[in-house]
Amino acid sequence: MTHSRKVYGLGAEFESAAALMAAAEKIRDTGFSHWDVHTPFPIHGMDKAMGLGKSKLSAVVFVGGLMGLLTGVGLVTIPSLYIYPMIVHGKPYTWATLPAFFPIIFELTVLFSAFTAVATMLALNQLPRFHHPVFNWDRFTKFTDDGFMMVIEAKDAKFSESRTKALLEEIGGKNVTLIHD
Repeated sequence: MTHSRKVYGLGAEFESAAALMAAAEKIRDTGFSHWDVHTPFPIHGMDKAMGLGKSKLSAVVFVGGLMGLLTGVGLVTIPSLYIYPMIVHGKPYTWATLPAFFPIIFELTVLFSAFTAVATMLALNQLPRFHHPVFNWDRFTKFTDDGFMMVIEAKDAKFSESRTKALLEEIGGKNVTLIHD
C-alpha cells in the first residue's frame, strides 16, 4: 500500500551569498511570491533582492501601544476624576493632576506594545509550529554552517515541478530537491 505525500516545494543550494542574491533577484523578477532563502548569517540587501516591503508589525504594535495608552488614561482618570474624586492636601481633582499618573500610563503603553508585538510576531510567523517541511530536506542542515538555500513553495501560482526545477538549475542552483510535507 503506497500513499503519496504532499509536495511542499523545491529546494536548491547555492555556492555563495552573491550567487544566492543574484538568484533571489531573478526569482523575484520571474514573479514568484511564496519563496524564501535560508543563510547562515544575514545578507545585507537580501530584503531588496527578494522584493520584500515594510513589515506590518510596526502598525499593529502602534495600535497596541495606543490601546495601552488609552487604557492607562482611562484607569487613572475615571476613578480619580469621576468615581472617587477626593481633595488630598488641597490638591485639585482635575486634569491638572494627570502628570502624577504618567508612569502608570507609560508602563501600560509599553506593556500593551510588547504583548501586541509578541502575539503579532507569532501569528505572522504561523507559530507555534513544531515541525516545518523544509526539515525533511536532508541538505537543509547545511544552512546553519555554510549553506545558502532557496525554497520555492508549491502553493505559489507559478509553481510547476519541472519548470521551477529547470529555472533553479538555470540560475545556479545545485542539488535541486523536491521537498515533501
